[in-house]
Amino acid sequence: MIESAEVKDRIREYVLEEFAKTKGINQITDQEVLTKNGIIDSMGIFRLVAFLEETFNVRVGDEEITHDNLESIDAIERLVIAKSKK
Repeated sequence: MIESAEVKDRIREYVLEEFAKTKGINQITDQEVLTKNGIIDSMGIFRLVAFLEETFNVRVGDEEITHDNLESIDAIERLVIAKSKK
């Protein structure tokens, strides 16, 4: 079973390193809307999904790649935790 805090920390670290810092953003909150704030664009979504699948050994279906599931660190964590229980 994946620990929730570990999931959130790894997602936050990835988003900061791969997306935020390249845009000059050094800090994000877990509730911040990543697409609305320009942190992650449409191509970044696919990179993020690949990271989630590889890192947490989950499969994210096309129908699950939605704004609600990927809008924030908190939402992404919920998706990964739900997928890991299946």
